[in-house]
Amino acid sequence: MITVTVRHFAALREARGCESETLELAEGSTCKDLFLQLFPGRLSGLPVGFARNQTYTSGDTSLEDGDEVAFLPPLGGG
Repeated sequence: MITVTVRHFAALREARGCESETLELAEGSTCKDLFLQLFPGRLSGLPVGFARNQTYTSGDTSLEDGDEVAFLPPLGGG
């Protein structure tokens, strides 16, 4: 098992009801695996960006013990 800290922003923060949380995951878990675990169903289809240790990354990036993961929903604008 590994332990990661997850940061949530905007609508994802509202959906989880918190800004951050610490979770245990199976070794070999990816950013996308974690997102799908936390946001199953309707939210799992939301286009989202991933950051690992404050660096943008892909959903296929494997997580390691002590990582900080951020889920970044799309920004609106006009």
